[in-house]
Amino acid sequence: MSHVPPSSTPAAPVGPRTTALDATHRALGATMTDFAGWDMPLRYGSERDEHLAVRTRAGLFDLSHMGEITVSGPAAGALLDYALVGNIGALAVGRARYTMICREDGGILDDLIVYRLQDDEYMIVANASNARVVLDAMNARSEGFDADVRDDRDAYALLAVQGPEAAGILKSVTDADLDGLKYYAGLPGTVAGVPALIARTGYTGEDGFELFVEPRYAERLWRALTEAGEGVGLVPCGLSCRDTLRLEAGMPLYGNELSTGLTPFDAGLGRVVKFEKTSNDGDFVGRTALEAAAERAASAPPRKLVGLIAEGRRVPRAGYPVVAAGAKVGEITSGAPSPTLGRPIAMAYVDAGHAEPGTEGVGVDIRGSHEPYEVVALPFYKRRK
Repeated sequence: MSHVPPSSTPAAPVGPRTTALDATHRALGATMTDFAGWDMPLRYGSERDEHLAVRTRAGLFDLSHMGEITVSGPAAGALLDYALVGNIGALAVGRARYTMICREDGGILDDLIVYRLQDDEYMIVANASNARVVLDAMNARSEGFDADVRDDRDAYALLAVQGPEAAGILKSVTDADLDGLKYYAGLPGTVAGVPALIARTGYTGEDGFELFVEPRYAERLWRALTEAGEGVGLVPCGLSCRDTLRLEAGMPLYGNELSTGLTPFDAGLGRVVKFEKTSNDGDFVGRTALEAAAERAASAPPRKLVGLIAEGRRVPRAGYPVVAAGAKVGEITSGAPSPTLGRPIAMAYVDAGHAEPGTEGVGVDIRGSHEPYEVVALPFYKRRK
């Protein structure tokens, strides 16, 4: 699989960085916000309308703030197996995998998606807030491997089309085999005359596609997708509804559900850690600490990540205490009104004794008032296949 060639690296900007679609967002009247050092659209109109458009029709996102890092060379797979917790060397060409990069003590530096573009070429997509941290860690961990780590953060613009109508919209502007493109896979193609890496991934809980293109093509592609989606209700979407969509889908957000103070096992995501690797004699950064974390989680997990649904209308926010019988039993990591459920929802780490769905007597301390909440299994929302 080929990928978009990197463009020249521009001089470091002063103030928040802007994407290639900045003028487009402003022309559409977007409310902009500084997010991880980028000036990004928060919303274009109603957050609720944008959210529901993705759930029922389709939404178009600019995700160009994400951090792309290319790893290539004969030992690229072995380097990724050593640097990350997943068995990346076993990934088939054209497929993608959700994984994490951890410290020696098992703490999560970031959660990632890795695409295998060719036999000896992979692309890491890191969160915007952690892109430099991941790049530095990959460079440090590459010593002794016959592999090159390249900063491609300025080489790509990233657009996403998400929602039930996403496949139909994209089919109208590409001849790529979308029907044959599996979830968590990618293929090179042309979209509206623009060369792109077409990936079937997303962060909304819906079917959808992410399109990696050279920044100079971003506006052209945005216009083409907008026109293609006019008849089925496609709308531009900002980061605000992206957050409520991922919350309903039970997807973790770095800085909320994930941090250096947690291992993947603490976060209930131990499945991404693969101790059986064929390269490096199975060794990888953080292995010893993660083996211990796996044992702790198997014997007596101290707390679990759960879903909470409000019985009332008050919205919990990150950091609010979860309480039972007057005592703190956990803490909210993410909370927001759910446009799909029509009630406030939250994710929280709670003591194992209060983590079972249906546990009674659990509430959230919202400014001194203990509001009743129902404990539920994640996710809150799961799309119909």
